[in-house]
Amino acid sequence: MATSKPETKPPARKAAAAKSLPSKVKAPAKTPGKAPSPTKKTAALAKPAPAATRSVAAPARKPAAVAKKAAAPAKKTAPAKKPPSATPAKPAAKPGLLSGDNPQIAKADGDAPVQAYIAAIPDDWRRTLCARLDALVESNVPQVTKAVRWNSPFYGIAGQGWFLGYHVFAKFIKVSFFKGASLNPAPAGGTGEDARWVNLHEGGLDEAQMVTWIRQAAALPGWGKN
Repeated sequence: MATSKPETKPPARKAAAAKSLPSKVKAPAKTPGKAPSPTKKTAALAKPAPAATRSVAAPARKPAAVAKKAAAPAKKTAPAKKPPSATPAKPAAKPGLLSGDNPQIAKADGDAPVQAYIAAIPDDWRRTLCARLDALVESNVPQVTKAVRWNSPFYGIAGQGWFLGYHVFAKFIKVSFFKGASLNPAPAGGTGEDARWVNLHEGGLDEAQMVTWIRQAAALPGWGKN
């Protein structure tokens, strides 16, 4: 019958190694009311960096041109110049007078040149007489057309030609009917086939007779084209 061997002790070497192992280091007990002193490493990190090593951003400097511009006083704005005033229009030159004080008026159609002719006549009985003739024609021939031809006022009917005109002389006004030979009675002046005229002196206008001639002449085919 086999017998069991008694348990043997570990070798002394192993026991010595186990004995040499350091025991667990216990943390030092904290003293109440005192903060733990920092280690050298943490103290170095906590120290502020020297002033020389601090990177402080320097204030931006203005360029010299900008600083000079800022220092220069602001220039005063010159007041705006007023536009030159318009030159006043010169009054129209008064028409010249031809022989016998007859006004020199350029050839033109309409009432305006006729009125310019009358206004240019010297201010005496001749101007008054011509203005009266103009009024008699207008009142008796409402459809009358007017013009100035050869420095004389002309009166007509559109599409029928001219039937009357007058011209200023020094001592009379010559009133011409271009188809005067057909009037009744015919004016005394002229011996041609068609035209007849009458010379009116100061105070010599017979308005009744003149109105009769004007109405008859306007009813006849006139002279020329208008």
